[in-house]
Amino acid sequence: MNVVAAPRKPDIESQKPTAPDWAVELKGLTKIYRPTGKGAAKHALKGIDLQIPRGSFFGLLGPNGAGKSTLINILAGLVIKTAGDARIWGFGIDERPRQSRAAIGVVPQELVLDPFFTPREILDLQAGLYGVPKAERRTDELLAAVGLADKGNAYSRTLSGGMRRRLMVAKALVHRPPVLVLDEPTAGVDIELRQSLWKYVRELNRAGTTILLTTHYLEEAQELCDTIAIINNGVVAACEPTPALLGRMDRKELWLTLDRDLALVPEGLTRYHTELVDRRRLVVRYQPSRDHINEVLGAIQQSGLAITDLSTNETDLEDIFLQLVRASSA
Repeated sequence: MNVVAAPRKPDIESQKPTAPDWAVELKGLTKIYRPTGKGAAKHALKGIDLQIPRGSFFGLLGPNGAGKSTLINILAGLVIKTAGDARIWGFGIDERPRQSRAAIGVVPQELVLDPFFTPREILDLQAGLYGVPKAERRTDELLAAVGLADKGNAYSRTLSGGMRRRLMVAKALVHRPPVLVLDEPTAGVDIELRQSLWKYVRELNRAGTTILLTTHYLEEAQELCDTIAIINNGVVAACEPTPALLGRMDRKELWLTLDRDLALVPEGLTRYHTELVDRRRLVVRYQPSRDHINEVLGAIQQSGLAITDLSTNETDLEDIFLQLVRASSA
């Protein structure tokens, strides 16, 4: 899929004298699912406070059942909140529901399309539902942008899964929302489509669209998102800029391959939590905030080790994610 048309800046931004600082703002957002019969109520969201900056690429992560889908469905108007306040582009979802829903486009995880409609018909119908005048509709532009220009008149049931996913993205953009929500957009998608989809989404973000992404591919969130929030059991376990979040765990590893067998860890390396993995491999664990890499390498050299290979392993988002989820579940 090639990007052939640069995304335009969102229309709604020009309709307000000043664009809001927060694209999405949640205060005390709570949702309780109460059973109709016997059984305990489910507390899906427990007073969520969250602010998503305008123009950001924001990641919302959490295990299954953490409350991500409930939060997104509240923003989309599909679920009624129990308590709290939610604003999209400055519009309260209770006070100004039409404006708040016009300010957001949602690409759901499920591929929901009418099998007897063509992509062109689907986009035109969606634009009509949002009140976009025919003269202002950009159906052909969107189809070309997501690589479906040659499939505009084909029945959607004939499209591949990847094509349907791209069509869902185009469908969410027909009214030029300033906020785009992507709920697991690359689940079950091949690598080539994933890369082309992210290329287009990055273009949207550079053009001013705020992106809210949920994904189980943590490497995607680490690469794409400038800010990440992790929720678990209906509460926010962390919300920080991605570099700050990655810096939470102060740990680094040096993996050494030696030219001879060792029976024990050299005494000069024991203070770095060194482990003899096998007779010719050592892993040296240290804290960058306390121990400078030059000191670690100096201690290795003083130990008289002859190294044939060296590699490093740093903390990644998966390590932090698991640590925070375990802590919030305790």
